[in-house]
This record gives sequence, structure tokens and C-alpha cells, in this order.
Amino acid sequence: MLFALSGIQLFSQTPVDVAETTLKVGLMGEEFFYLGFAEGDKMIFNFEEAGGKDLKEVEIMEVYGPFRFIEYKISKITDKTIAIPKTGIYKFRFTNGGIGVKMCKYKIQRIPASETTKKFNTTVYTHMVNDTTYIDVAEDVLAKTDTVITNFMDRTIRVNPTIAPAGNKANFNFTLPENTIAWSYYVTADKAGQQAYDDANKELLSISAPVTNKFPLYTVMSAIALKKDSSIKKLNTGEDIAYWILDGDNSALFSAGLQFRYIKKGKAINDYGRMEPRKGNLFFCLSNDNPTEPVTVTVKITAVQANEKIEESQGKRMIVVPRSKMYLQN
Repeated sequence: MLFALSGIQLFSQTPVDVAETTLKVGLMGEEFFYLGFAEGDKMIFNFEEAGGKDLKEVEIMEVYGPFRFIEYKISKITDKTIAIPKTGIYKFRFTNGGIGVKMCKYKIQRIPASETTKKFNTTVYTHMVNDTTYIDVAEDVLAKTDTVITNFMDRTIRVNPTIAPAGNKANFNFTLPENTIAWSYYVTADKAGQQAYDDANKELLSISAPVTNKFPLYTVMSAIALKKDSSIKKLNTGEDIAYWILDGDNSALFSAGLQFRYIKKGKAINDYGRMEPRKGNLFFCLSNDNPTEPVTVTVKITAVQANEKIEESQGKRMIVVPRSKMYLQN
């Protein structure tokens, strides 16, 4: 053992009192506390159970070090002297193996090895530290995102005049492709509106070779969806059309002539717009206010999709566990 044990009184040096109190140990329980000692100290330990009853164990050990001293089934220890081989924190543990409460009186003193350690601070302090470990994990990571342009709707629909027995309204439904991040529409009720679209598209393609080489389906509709400048000419003369973009819950109300809510509306010879993505069934609704002439309407819809490619990646995950750590202020 690294401790030198002795019962001889050291009268040549004056002991310094460290702790003296009474500790209550509950039935089948234990109590413990910590004190610090300096290298070369001689610890003097006294203990007595107030009722003279045996305690199951009395133990003194160096924290983070080997076992030092233990006594079993004991009711009293007198002037047990223990040499301290190195500066450190020591744990004092009292264990009660009986069904009754034990009252443990104890006194702890130290004889410093020299004048320099006479005022050694035996108080044990604590602070929080983080224990960090790493574990191997397999995680899904985003490898890349592919941008896809889909010109998925190019529809021509006839809308009757107001005198028609079947009414002057028409509609059709559509659903945006998965992973749509933006979409655009173009609507025209006049052949001149189709020409305006074709002219704008030709102009765009002539000045956007790098983009069109990467995206062969890139059109003026794609530019609108991506918030780029559009050169589609808005017409001032010709047959106009009123339109609304609705969700599925409002399409029946529109057809019945009842009040409905809309996402977007307009009335023009030709018109276009950029829209935010929406889930579910959508409707393009049209109304012709010409009393005698039907109108042929063209609607184009383009969607921009961001398709993500997910791959499994091997990596490490950091796990941080906070704990309380003891230390001495010397």
C-alpha cells in the first residue's frame, strides 16, 4: 500500500483541524463527502457511532486513484494516521447495513509536511465539463439538385358568349408536378396574343444560348417562373377574356355563379404571371362577356422543378455529455 498507517501520536507537530461534525446515515444507506490533502500530509482520522453500534463500512479512498483504507463492522476508530503520498481529492464513505439510523461523529485533521502547505485549502470545488465522443453513422445527404423545366400545359378551349344556353363559362383542372418550386402561366383570347408570345420566345432564345444549351426546354415562360425579365408585349386591342385561378374547393362555386375565393384573377387580351407552388388540384376558370361571339382561349403553363438526389454518406456524429468535475484551488 502507498499509505503508511500508524496509531502513534505525532506530538512534534501541531495538527490542523479540517472537519468535525456528526453525520446521519439512514437505514441500508450511505453518506459520503470529499476533502483535499497535500502531498506529505499526515491525515488523522477519528470516528465513533453515537450509540456504539457497528457501521457496515468506513472507507477512505483517493479519487482517481487506488483504494487506501477500509474497516468493516466497526463502531469506533481512534487517531488513525494515514500518510498522503500525493496531492489529491479523497472520498470519505460511511455505509449502514442495518435497519436503524446510525449517527456518526467524526473528526479529521492534517499535519502539514512543511510550512508551505500549512494553509493548504482542503475544500473540494466542482465545475461542469463536457465529455465528447464520436460514433460512426450513416446519414442521408443531399448529393445534388437537378433543375427541371416542364412545359406541361398548352391548351386551347372555346368559351361561349353570354347568350349561349350552356352559359359563358369554362374551366379545366391541372396538378403541378412533384417538387415544383415555381410556375408560370400565359393566357390569350386573340391570335395576336399567340404571335406576341412567339415573338418574345424567339427574342429570348436568340440572346440566351448558354441557358438554352443547358435547358433545351427553356422558354419565355421559364424566364417568368424564374423571375427573369419578360418581353411579352401586352396587347391593347382585341378580344379579351376574364380568368381566375382557383383551388378545387372553389371551382364548383364558380360554375354555379356563387361567391368564391381565388388565387389569382385578371381580364385582358393576353396576360401572364409567376406563381408560387401549390399542392392538390387547381382550376383555370374562364368567362366570356361577349354577348354574341364565342372566344377561343389559349392557356400555357410551365413548371420549374428542383429534384433532389439523396445519397447515403458514412460519417461521425459527435456526442457531448456534460458532467461535474471536482478540483482543488491550490
